[in-house]
Amino acid sequence: MTDLLKHEKEHWEQSYQNIAGIDEVGRGCLFGDVVAAAVILPAGLVLEGVDDSKKLSEKKREALFEQIMEQAVDVSVGYADAETIDRINIKQAARLAMKRAVLGLAVAPDMLFIDAEKVDVDLPQLSIIKGDATSQSIAAASIIAKVTRDRLCKGDWEARYPEYGIAIHKGYATKFHREQILALGPTPMHRRSFLKNLEVVQETLF
Repeated sequence: MTDLLKHEKEHWEQSYQNIAGIDEVGRGCLFGDVVAAAVILPAGLVLEGVDDSKKLSEKKREALFEQIMEQAVDVSVGYADAETIDRINIKQAARLAMKRAVLGLAVAPDMLFIDAEKVDVDLPQLSIIKGDATSQSIAAASIIAKVTRDRLCKGDWEARYPEYGIAIHKGYATKFHREQILALGPTPMHRRSFLKNLEVVQETLF
């Protein structure tokens, strides 16, 4: 079993107490913002059941979301919208969302753990491959980001564009989603740079 506190323990011993885990969701979607979270957990805290958000059921993610929000030292969420994604590309937009999440923290972190990325802030940071599956801090951030984005998909975004089924597919390139884009055209929240790569809509929309 993976020790999700391995990296944390090493840095706690070096007097890094406010470690912020950083992760993002929505990188591969056709629609909507990429959403990042920064989560500082109390040093020594063990959260049972925390794991990569993709491995957890929706019910488990929701329960852990509430637990993390209650027990965290601080939590912040950052966003980058479709226009920004199209303008600077998805990789840079994801980094921007992560930076915004870090800058939104009320408690200053003394170390960042990031899932296979780097954040443009002047802070010590550790980029961890598959960090959402090997670091409790990053896994907690992945849960906060995932639940936050899913709630937007099922709430505000679905209400704005009910014909596209955002609540069901969360903006990913399902057959139904592609068919609706073909039939109705893209909304202002669709990523044009992503749609150009879809053969099913390319000739009609572009």
